[in-house]
Amino acid sequence: MTTTQQTPPPEETQDDKSQQDTWRGQFDEDPDRELSRATTVRLKEDSRKLLGELLRPHAKLIWLLVLIVVIENGARLAVPYLVHLGIDNGIPPILAGEGAQELITVVALVFVMALLQAWTRQLFLMRSGRLGQTILLGLRKRVFDHFQRLSPSFHDKFTSGRVISRLTSDVGVIDEMLANGFDGLVTAALTLIGTSILLLTLDLKLGLLALLSFPALILLTAWFRKRSAVVYRQTREAVVLVIVHFVESMTGIRAVQAFRREPRNEEIFHGVNDRYRQANLKSFQLNAIFMPSIKGVGNITIVAILAYGGYQAYHGHVTVGVLTAFLLYLRQFFEPLQDISQFYNTFLSASAALEKLSGVLNETPDVPEPIEPAKPGRARGHLEFRNVRFNYVDDVPVLPGLDLDVPAGQTLAMVGTTGAGKTTIAKLVARFYDPSDGQVLLDGLDLRDLTEDDLRKRVVMVTQENFLFTGSVADNIRFGKPQATMEEVVEAAKVIGAHEFISALPNGYDTSVEKRGSRLSAGQRQLVAFARAFLADPAVLILDEATSSLDIPSERLIQRALRTILADRTAIVIAHRLSTVETADRVIVLEHGRIIEDGAPRNLITTGGSYAGLHQAWEDSLA
Repeated sequence: MTTTQQTPPPEETQDDKSQQDTWRGQFDEDPDRELSRATTVRLKEDSRKLLGELLRPHAKLIWLLVLIVVIENGARLAVPYLVHLGIDNGIPPILAGEGAQELITVVALVFVMALLQAWTRQLFLMRSGRLGQTILLGLRKRVFDHFQRLSPSFHDKFTSGRVISRLTSDVGVIDEMLANGFDGLVTAALTLIGTSILLLTLDLKLGLLALLSFPALILLTAWFRKRSAVVYRQTREAVVLVIVHFVESMTGIRAVQAFRREPRNEEIFHGVNDRYRQANLKSFQLNAIFMPSIKGVGNITIVAILAYGGYQAYHGHVTVGVLTAFLLYLRQFFEPLQDISQFYNTFLSASAALEKLSGVLNETPDVPEPIEPAKPGRARGHLEFRNVRFNYVDDVPVLPGLDLDVPAGQTLAMVGTTGAGKTTIAKLVARFYDPSDGQVLLDGLDLRDLTEDDLRKRVVMVTQENFLFTGSVADNIRFGKPQATMEEVVEAAKVIGAHEFISALPNGYDTSVEKRGSRLSAGQRQLVAFARAFLADPAVLILDEATSSLDIPSERLIQRALRTILADRTAIVIAHRLSTVETADRVIVLEHGRIIEDGAPRNLITTGGSYAGLHQAWEDSLA
């Protein structure tokens, strides 16, 4: 009888306890990370610059919206004053039997102001909504396009959860600011300024009494501003951790279930989720103090105005109309302070989001486009490595100084232990990275002098990941050549040997591969990836462990197809299965980034060196 060990090993427990801190250490949302003043200033400048770039093309429409808001608020502020005129100037003539003409005029003006306010409000919402969505459309496109252009080294560090957070959570708070913040801020500013002027104009003493509440309001607002800056930053940091953990758990759901990781993942998720809950709770507590306090100061002020104004009205120093208008304006006076606080919360979140987005947009590719690109001739596929040095980590060279010449049309196989530098060489040829020193040349031209388009037409890399995108089989085959006809797609599949299994699918080439090609087996996905590479027809084809997912029958099928694929093109083949290496014209054996053996496979077998040992071990495994 076996028992299930519920307690994880000490090493795992220790790692798990620090996992949230590790995540936080990887992200720019780390709340414990102290930013220098210069970095903070630069981030704010970058975010303001980005905001300016987003708004500048729409300057005329923005000024039109400002005008609409001014008219709307002017109409709203006019109503209490018209009520004052109606009471003080319209009712006495009626009581004196002189008619209601003046009161009717005032009522008509109030009706017109109400209609004007409603019409301008509708106009503002329609125009501002269209403007906001136009800006967000451009921002999402800009961020997405930039993410695609950034080098693989950037994406090695920047997790998929953070990418999703930028395009959803961060863009979402900017959407909120554009939808509500602008209107709230302008309305609040106009209301505060306009109401203050009208209060002082209606009655100086009552106006000064009302404005005595200002110091208390300023202190409350300053306190809220300081506290909310901290709380809302914590909220933004917490939601990112929730998104990241959720995305990574769902992305690796098979590994999670295979290793019975669900309980521990739930524990971690509950931790980051609870942190998000606590951050939001602090936000609610802050608002629960600030909002009632503003209302309390407002209500006390109204009581004071009502008492003093009533006394003044009783003695004939203030008219009933003025007192009524005063009370109506006071109701409008304190509401904007709450709007300003809400706008400040939105502004804080949007500012943080803009800083993150501008940080991403300011990232430059490690493999930038050439300033003056070369004009390559017909692609032949001649590759040269001239004293190439490369290191992923400072002072730890993967390639200490590689010299390698691969003539056009030659199939070069690379073998060696893990970490010998095989994949690094492939990535340098594909220009996923640039060498630290030295040159990688294609047909005599440094890869750094070729444009991205020119390079991708000439060099294609097929890896063991065989990533398929959501869509049909045909869509995935023509991925590198979108304009390819259906006949070309079918021909590529036939050459590779994939036509038979594709035809047997429910909808043939129109069959959906589902998420990441989950509808196909690993071997079938690899065959589709080969067909994709064949259809792209590059001058240089890189196969990085590209047959590792194939079973023996599929691999034999690929061996036949490889002879067709590799004909008349340069190929670099990385494989542990020496059956794939057998098709090569030349084999190099790598160790610590250096070539220790180089020659035709049939010759290296007889030398008694490393390759001969590998070949013998492979033959023994077949037996």
